[in-house]
Amino acid sequence: MHIQSHSPAGGWLARWRNITEIGPVSLSYEGWHRPLPWVGIKLKDYDEFLESICPRIASKILLEQRGLLILAYKRADVPPHDIEDMLFDDTHYVTHNGNVIKGLLAMLANRMRYNRELLGFDFFISDDLLDRPVDDFIGLLRRYLAQSR
Repeated sequence: MHIQSHSPAGGWLARWRNITEIGPVSLSYEGWHRPLPWVGIKLKDYDEFLESICPRIASKILLEQRGLLILAYKRADVPPHDIEDMLFDDTHYVTHNGNVIKGLLAMLANRMRYNRELLGFDFFISDDLLDRPVDDFIGLLRRYLAQSR
């Protein structure tokens, strides 16, 4: 039905029908792709994901994944925005249903947009949270995703 993560601070979930892509995260450097120890997930729609998490988890995701955005920004030939604007963008986010999201959840929605622009994915799972190597985990998730369709 979905992929989920739980921690003492809370959790998140993403339904298989809302996931468009799962893959390894890499940065391009002088024509070479350098793999990073993260799994990337790209969503069709942010609304359901944002509704599944609390502000504390949004804050945790923002802090944990900040380094990825900074790395991608430094490797971009022509960065689309100033890094400060991307890291601290708390512009209100309007869902497809017309709901206005503010605060940390809006920051997370905006960060996901920047992540997609620079890295191709919306949010990430660190390899230190996995019970197997990144490539094996991606293969497992892709099989689940394929079976859910």
